Amino acid sequence: MKAAVLRQVKTPLQIEDVQIGKPGPHEVLIRTVAAGVCHSDLHFFEGSYPYPLPAVLGHESAGVVEQVGSEVRTVKPGDHVITCLSAFCGHCNHCLSGHMSLCVSPDTKRAKTDAPRLTEGDGSMNQFLNLSSFAEYMLIHEHACTAIRKDMPLDRAALIGCSVTTGVGAVIHTSSVRPGETVAVIGCGGVGLAAINGAAIAGAGRIIAVDTQGSKLNLAKEFGATDVVNAKDGDPVKQVIELTKGGVQHSFEAIGLKATAEQAFAMLARGGTANIIGMIPVGTKIELMGADFLGEKRIQGSLMGSNRFPIDMPRFVDFYMAGKLHLDQMIGQRIKLEQVNEAFDELRRGELARSVIMFDA
Repeated sequence: MKAAVLRQVKTPLQIEDVQIGKPGPHEVLIRTVAAGVCHSDLHFFEGSYPYPLPAVLGHESAGVVEQVGSEVRTVKPGDHVITCLSAFCGHCNHCLSGHMSLCVSPDTKRAKTDAPRLTEGDGSMNQFLNLSSFAEYMLIHEHACTAIRKDMPLDRAALIGCSVTTGVGAVIHTSSVRPGETVAVIGCGGVGLAAINGAAIAGAGRIIAVDTQGSKLNLAKEFGATDVVNAKDGDPVKQVIELTKGGVQHSFEAIGLKATAEQAFAMLARGGTANIIGMIPVGTKIELMGADFLGEKRIQGSLMGSNRFPIDMPRFVDFYMAGKLHLDQMIGQRIKLEQVNEAFDELRRGELARSVIMFDA
């Protein structure tokens, strides 16, 4: 099969022929139909987060089940599925306590003594985040995907696999935004727009979008933002505090920078919660004002929206089909696999919310 391979950080992905194995007892072979190009892929491409190479990148995807292993009970051939990088085992302490997104059990991966899922020539090829969706097929654990209704367009379904689950989940699960509360979202890329949309679905009374790109702030209004703040016009913290007369109850940082993480905390009202969704580079430290903790302000991380994806994703599909979740506007362009490096260039420029690779094009 054709796949986009990263062999060295900061060097273009190469389109290569990679071999894929047969499903083991709890594995599923999926024909990839669509894969979003996420900023997280760019972090690994640029080496901000280390990963063993060579590897087939990609983790935001949807497709059709081709084969299943002998013990698979969750999906069947012909099912349309969304994949999720937070594969879960179902029996560890995290899973049994309802925190499936925190599962790190090795049971969802092949043992080192087993044949690798991906190979090239005489050597193995590393699978990226349990998925490797920049490829024509994916071989994954059954608990890394969930079946959805077949009338859902798969290019839009792919976005649910990461950006929507991460952004909407951070709002409704991690921070538990309630109707009428105030929200600020820093960064209006795919994840940030999803957080804005999630806040609107949750009934937030005021949703403030913060970015430096006017085009993205305009897009944020379509996703539910009631106010926009252009950080180029002055200190965004001061602007948010002035708009809300004291700060917001929930903030969401969706970029992954030291400065914006600190801003997310600084723009809180007393008793507010800052949620760091963005991937801050490894080794980076953030600085906070200690006195702010006396106002019961909190800062916390959010991993993949604290999801229960087999439950969440079909519901998000229903939200889209009912017109509540805005995915059409999130797709800036549809491309072929061979254009993946151009999509990374777009991510660096920050002009598009999402590029989606279409494998049937």
